[in-house]
Amino acid sequence: MHGSAPAAPVAVGAEYDVKIEDIAREGDGIARVEGFVIFVPGTQVGEQVKIQIDRVMRRFAIGHKV
Repeated sequence: MHGSAPAAPVAVGAEYDVKIEDIAREGDGIARVEGFVIFVPGTQVGEQVKIQIDRVMRRFAIGHKV
């Protein structure tokens, strides 16, 4: 478990075209880029949206609609 975690496939400030696949318990939309989870507030399942990444954590990222 020591050593660096694999790099996330998304970067802060980058934009991606994604499809909202699910809704989190808190109500945020969930999209994925290369399997990496991105929470996108204010979206609905099935929406195709352009997002910008605000924060990248170890297992997920948070973005917003552009």
